[in-house]
Amino acid sequence: MDFMEIIYTSEAPAPVGPYSQAVKAGDFLFIAGQIPIDPSTNAFVEGGVAEQTKMVLQNLSKIVEAAGGSLKNIVKTTVFMTDLSKFSEMNDVYATFFTENPPARAAIEVKKLPKNALVEIQAIAYLA
Repeated sequence: MDFMEIIYTSEAPAPVGPYSQAVKAGDFLFIAGQIPIDPSTNAFVEGGVAEQTKMVLQNLSKIVEAAGGSLKNIVKTTVFMTDLSKFSEMNDVYATFFTENPPARAAIEVKKLPKNALVEIQAIAYLA
C-alpha cells in the first residue's frame, strides 16, 4: 500500500492487537487511541484521570514525533472518558499540552475502555 506508512516508536506502548500506533497517509497522521500505559514499564499508570491523561498525551506526543511532527501538528483529538463528571481534571492536564492554537476536539463518555482506563485519546495530525 504505497499511499500509507506505518509509524511505530518504542517510546509509546506497543499495539496489543491488529492495529498500528499510527498511519501516515499523505500529509495526515492518524494516531490510534492511546490509553495510560507507561512504555518504559509496559504497566498501567497509577492514579486518577489527571495522571492517566498526562501519560496518554505523552504517548501521543512520542508517536507524532516519530512521524516528524509535534503536538502543534495535531488538528483533531477525540477524548473518550468513562466519567465525564471528571472532565475538568482531564481538561486541566490537556491544556498544559496544547497551550496555544489547540486542536479541534470531541469528548465522549463511554461505558468502558481497554484495561479499565479512565481516559483514551486518539488524534489526527497534519504534517505538511
